Amino acid sequence: MNLAILGCGNIGGTIGRAIQKPGGKICVVAVYDIDEKKARRLAAQITPAPRVCKNVEELLKNGDADLVLEAASQEAVALYGKKIVESGKALMVMSVGAFTDDALLKDLRKAAEKKKVKIYVPSGAVAGIDGVKSASLGGLKKVTLTTRKNPKNLDVSVEEETVLYEGSARGGIKKYPKNVNVAATLSLAGIGLDKTVLRIIADPKTDKNTHEIVVEGVFGRFSVVMNNLPSPENPKTSYLAILSAMATLKRLSDPLEIGT
Repeated sequence: MNLAILGCGNIGGTIGRAIQKPGGKICVVAVYDIDEKKARRLAAQITPAPRVCKNVEELLKNGDADLVLEAASQEAVALYGKKIVESGKALMVMSVGAFTDDALLKDLRKAAEKKKVKIYVPSGAVAGIDGVKSASLGGLKKVTLTTRKNPKNLDVSVEEETVLYEGSARGGIKKYPKNVNVAATLSLAGIGLDKTVLRIIADPKTDKNTHEIVVEGVFGRFSVVMNNLPSPENPKTSYLAILSAMATLKRLSDPLEIGT
């Protein structure tokens, strides 16, 4: 598989450096970042070095990439997602909060169907997405996500545990777009952005990103608690979210597929 990376910061950089191994099945062939220095820095850390592109059009013009990994921003998904899919390339979206825009998601789905390519959303910083997808076929009654982070990772300043938000996942993602991609992924897998309940808690005593999921439905009930360590390069991102993208890429290039 030939991979192009859109966004060469913490997520894109970590994946790019780790995923391409001698004799491996994935090759990073092109990189682009709005900050060209980041793209050149990443390219220099990968062997053989991928092409450094000056814009997204250049990233797509050469037909050697099979899949584009978006690791830039929700704005990048809105600006370039459809263009990527219409170029005939598969797309992996890390900034899943972009899909709170129903029209955007609908357009991307239609474009992907027309071009017969896939849009991939990794499980991210939580476990249990397989279970939610399976349970949704039988019928879900309630899905709740409680996210707890250190205040600095939520760009707030509080001296004691504080509930910053409680309501629909859609509203929470709009209020904290850089911190709750998990809520978007969970909602897409389950009962939707408006029915999924999201609580965001700032806790000065924690050094972890904690996500607790509770799911109730016709199947029964299950709960999952994740105590994630932040990425060393960006505390707002759980390291597991990066590993999840790498696992998805590995699955796509592996003949054996495990899980729903």
